[in-house]
Formats: sequence, C-alpha cells, structure tokens
Amino acid sequence: MILSIALIWAVVVGFCCLLWLAVGIRHRQSSEPPVENGLIPYLGCALQFGANPLQFLRSRQKKYGHIFTCKIAGQYIHFLCDPFSYHSVIRQGRHLDWRKFHFATSVKPEGRHWVVDPDERAGQMVQEANPQLRIGGPTSLRGLISMLESGYLTLFGKELGEDKCQARQEAQKALVLNALENFKEFDKIFPALVAGLPIHVFKSAYCARENLAKTMHAEKLSKRENVSDLISMRMILNDSLSTFNDVSKARTHVALLWASQANTLPATFWSLFYMIRSPDAMKAAREEVQKVFETFGLKIDPDNPTLNLTRDVLDNMPVLDSIMKEAMRLSSASLNIRVAKEDFLLHLDNQEAYRIRKDDVIALYPPMLHYDPEIYEDPYEYKFDRFLDEKGQEKTTFTRKGRKLRYFYMPFGSGVTKCPGRFFAVYEMKQFLSLVLSYFDMELLDPAIQVPPLDQSRAGLGILQPTYDVDFRYKLRSV
Repeated sequence: MILSIALIWAVVVGFCCLLWLAVGIRHRQSSEPPVENGLIPYLGCALQFGANPLQFLRSRQKKYGHIFTCKIAGQYIHFLCDPFSYHSVIRQGRHLDWRKFHFATSVKPEGRHWVVDPDERAGQMVQEANPQLRIGGPTSLRGLISMLESGYLTLFGKELGEDKCQARQEAQKALVLNALENFKEFDKIFPALVAGLPIHVFKSAYCARENLAKTMHAEKLSKRENVSDLISMRMILNDSLSTFNDVSKARTHVALLWASQANTLPATFWSLFYMIRSPDAMKAAREEVQKVFETFGLKIDPDNPTLNLTRDVLDNMPVLDSIMKEAMRLSSASLNIRVAKEDFLLHLDNQEAYRIRKDDVIALYPPMLHYDPEIYEDPYEYKFDRFLDEKGQEKTTFTRKGRKLRYFYMPFGSGVTKCPGRFFAVYEMKQFLSLVLSYFDMELLDPAIQVPPLDQSRAGLGILQPTYDVDFRYKLRSV
C-alpha cells in the first residue's frame, strides 16, 4: 500500500516536471537573445538576481553578451547592458510601452492606480521649504528627521500656521514625529508591496498607512496654511475628476509623500555621509556655499536660521552638485523598464538585431553604467569632484572606449519615465546640505567606520538604503 502511494506520487511529480519542461520554460527561437530559465519554476532567476543584481548581471553579460533574457518571477526580462544601445530602447515608443508596467506597479501598494503628477513647480516649492536642525548630542545620520519634516510641511502645510505659542509648536512637532514613525513603518515593507503582496498581510504597515492618510483628508488639509500648489491642484483634480472616496483620495497623498521622500532621504544620507568622511569634499563644499551666499547677499545668523534659498542661489553650486551626483552614482539601483507592445526587431548599436516577443520586458540597470571602470576610473571609490570639469563646472562629457556616451548617469531613470519630482528632490537636498554646511560642524563618532553595505532588498526602487545606522556628532558653528 505504502509502495503504491509512493509510486503514484512519483508519477505525479514526474508528470509535473515534464509539463514544466514542455510548457513552463522558454526555448530560444531564431534571432532571439540567449535565455536563462533558472531552475526554480516560476521564480526562475529571481533569487540569484535579488541577492546581488549587479554581480548577477555582470556574470550573465560575460557569459551571453550585451543582451540576454532571464525568467524572473514568471516574467521574461531582456537585460540590455550596452550603454551605446540604450537609446534603441528609450526611443522605441512605437514598439515599447512604459505605462503598462508602471501603472501595474503603482496599483500594488495602494490597491488601485495612483499617478504622481509631474512637479513643474519645483522652483517655487523649493523656496517654501525651510529645513531646520535642532541641536542635540550624537545622533543617527540615517534618520534625517529634519529632511522629512521639511518635505512633509512643504507639501502639506502647517496645521497650526505661524502661531508661535510653544504648546502649539510642540503639538506640530508631535504631528511630524508621528508622521515619521508611520512613514518608516510603511516604507519598510514597500518592496514587498511592489512584489505583489497585499498590504493587509502587514498589519503594522497597513495601520501606519491609514494613520498617515487620516492626517491628509481633504477636510484637514483645507484647514492648514501654506499647503503647496502641487497638493492644492491634486485636491481640485480629485474633487472634479476622481471617483475615489475621501479615504482613497487621502491614500494617494500618502503615495505622493512616499514618492517625494523615500529616495530623497537615503540620497541625502549618502551625500552627507561621504562628504563628512572626505575632508576635501567638506572643505570645497563649505567654501562654495559661503561664496555663493556672499554673492547673493545671504547672511548666516544662528539666531534666525531662515534663509531665502532661491533657485538662482542653488543653481550656482557645481561642487555640491558633484558631491550629490557621486553619492547617488554609488547608491542608486533603479530599473528602467519598457514592455513590448508587439513582436518586433530591436536593433543595437553594434548592428545586431534581436527579436522581442509581445509582453516581454526590456530592462536597463543603471549600476551597470555607474560601476563601469571604462567610464568611471576606480568606480567603487568616492571622488567628490568626479562630475566637475577642469574649470570647476559641471562635467557633461563621459566616454567609453574613446566614444562619447549619451547616457552615463541615470539615478532618476530615462526618457519619459524620468522621475517627475527629480528637480524638487535635488533642490531639497541642496537646501538641506547648504544649511548644514553653513550652521554646523560635523564629525563621525567613528572616523574609521567603513561604508555601510547597500540594502539590496530595495534594488529597482531607486536609492538603496544603508544596512545600518551611522552615528555622528554636530554642533553650532561660531559665525
């Protein structure tokens, strides 16, 4: 009897394996890229890719060439690794679609579509922000509470206006601290939501999202002062065009908060960390900020830290730009995705052409560029002036094997899928770093600390976070 049951199970397992070999794997057809199905049904190469995307892709590039296909979580993805052929993908609007993947991804954390409006008012909004640091003892460089406070209040306004009453200021501070804790809890499980797991599985994250949404109901936002034009426009559009109820409308604001802060915070962390760790970078940045402030008549006053940092001021800081770019080069891990709308032939720079099947995904992985030693000398080393030319201005020409590159720096994506809030994010970071450099002296508690490893679980979502906190000490500068 036991032998019969075992035999039946063996037959069933064997049949399933044969069925998977016949139907569950892709067989390469003529003119198609090399394909790797992986050993695990459905998952394919997902575990290997997720453990270390850059290492995985480099090993496959060495094995297969500049384009190859991997099965990842049931989807066949063509990875293109030749930077001179990126334009072939980015310009293929007739055959490739970006909306299908991005809308399908955006629906997962929320449960329905939400689209972040392109921020065309970054120049105005940046002047509304006023990040302020509070004096204290040693703190975590990873936390950056002032950044979230500034971003939150810039977007959603101050519930209590400009009232100077200490009790009301404490209430405002408590509101922001509560928002920070809820944001962190929601952000922690965001990769799982994008992977398709329902938010209800994560009770604490679901509660965190709902708590954030409660503070963003239209009724409450209407009572706040200095609400940004972006949020005001979204509220008008929600009321006039949307079929969402009030709770769902508030959840879209939570999504916008995440989009505006989830990558800006770690990008600021890495910029500040590398700058503190490099005395030359700190010296050059501080001298530049002081010079620009003097040119525009801005005075540093510890008793009044409010500064009108306009777009013109921030646009005249190439050293700070280079510091930020280098930090993001080392920490960004976005995926540029396009979906084939039909079967077509993809022509590469080397005159080769490959057949792409309908509904397949084509992916560009910018770290393949950012860590390429033929583009960036010593790519794993931090060089604060890497993006400066001989005259100390922005460097715009990078080459590979003697050829000028059109794409060499892609932390914000490419083409029509470039991050719509990238200008606001950059200005927000520059404001924060300018104020830090102007008002504070900083040092790492452990000067010999190693660079924290990147959290690879967030690969594909933008800027990778550090795997652990870094403690530093700061104090007011004598002006």
